[in-house]
Formats: sequence, structure tokens, C-alpha cells
Amino acid sequence: MKTFLLAVSAAMVATPARAHSSANEWSPPGPGDVRGPCPGLNTLANHGFLPRDGLDIDADTLSSALMKSLNAEPLLADLFFAGAITTNPAPNATTFSLSDLTHHNILEHDGSLSRQDAHYGRPDLLDPTVFAKTLSHFPDPVVNLTQAAWARRARIEMSNRTNPEFALSAIANRNSLLETAIYLIVFGDRDAASVPKETLVYFFENERFPPGWERAEKAITLDELQQMAGRVANATTSESVSPQDEDKYPVTGHAEHDWMDRDDL
Repeated sequence: MKTFLLAVSAAMVATPARAHSSANEWSPPGPGDVRGPCPGLNTLANHGFLPRDGLDIDADTLSSALMKSLNAEPLLADLFFAGAITTNPAPNATTFSLSDLTHHNILEHDGSLSRQDAHYGRPDLLDPTVFAKTLSHFPDPVVNLTQAAWARRARIEMSNRTNPEFALSAIANRNSLLETAIYLIVFGDRDAASVPKETLVYFFENERFPPGWERAEKAITLDELQQMAGRVANATTSESVSPQDEDKYPVTGHAEHDWMDRDDL
């Protein structure tokens, strides 16, 4: 997932509220529609919470979409919009399109859980090889906090070792923590920080709310999101990738620039 905030949906342990209306039934993007590197925002467009063409999203539209689909407080939408609007190259822009989010190293970043690095190609499409690597760190039917943290870290380390143009700013790293925090909050048990693996696979592979998913009654707040991101950071071990991963991904990138030693990561 890439961008500040959002990798969305599914199987909430929280008390369900209401089902989607027919207006928010899923349909894939059609000719002329655009999508971006964030599977959560793509899902909102596929379900019609955002414009289905993915174009010209303003602040009010984003705020309404996040509230109606996820019960996310407006402050989250405001913060995300403030970052997203910077990806639109037009002067004095007041909207962004999902395709704008692919601009590298603004919100999109290296080390995505489901996308290849921009150095290798389009970062807006799910990459089966990258996603399979992420899933390899989820051996159980339910993904726990430690596994989620490990998968994120291992993916960044693999990118660091193999991508000759690897870059991960402090802001991009915090966005990466928030992305993992969001799927733990929105997809699963918010207290235990665990999520069904099947739910994650369905969401990432289809960019669609999984069957049976309902909007939660309990609002998602900035404070909760930050706390969960902190839990992800704390659960990240001090160890590096496993020896077999080091053999599989020899150093060709910037491993000598050890991002793990930075106290902002």
C-alpha cells in the first residue's frame, strides 16, 4: 500500500453498522478511469465512494468518502488531502487524481507491501511477486501484530538491498507505518491488532471490500491511528532479514546506508 493513509476494508470485529447501498456496489475501473498506488483509495473509487473515474478529488469529496465508507474522522481526511494535493503538478491545485499519487517519493514510496519500486516499473499496479513476498511472512490464518511489523520491515529491507535507487525518507517511513496500522484497524481486531489473512488477500488482490464487510460504528480517529502505528514500530524487531532472504536478495542497492539505524524509522 503506498501513500499516507489508507489500505482499507473488511471483516471488522467491531459491531457492524450498515451495509453498502446499491450505489456503492463494486465495479472495476473502465476505459478512461485512473487508479493509483493506494489500494484503499482505489477500493473507494471502485465502490463509488470516490468518483469512479478517480479524477479531480477535492477535500470535501475525500472527507465524505472516508466518513461514509470507513467512519474515519474528518481530521484524517484533512491530513491526507494536505499530502495528496502536493502530488498534483498544476499550480494552485485544489484537487488531485488517483494517478497523481504515483509521483515517486511524495506519498508513493519504495518498499511497498504490494507494489514494485518505481525504479522497476509502474508502482500503481499490484505486483504478484512483491505481494507473495509479503504473504510469506503470514504463515497463520490470522496475521498478528508481530507478523505485520515483520512483513513491513522485511519488504523495506529487500528493497534497500536490491534497488539501486532505493530511498525512504522519514515521512515516507511514517506513511508506511500508518499504512500497516490502517489495515490492522479497518480489517480486523482493533484491540488485538490482528487481521484474518484471507481478508487481506481478498482486499489487496481485488481492491474491493470483502464479502460481509460492514462499516464500523466506532469512528477511526487520528489518535487511534497514531497509537497503532506506534505499536507497529515497537513490534518491529532489531533483527534484519533472515539468512535465506539475504541469500535470495544479494546486496545490489543501498544496504550500506542502513535505514534501520535511524531513530526516526
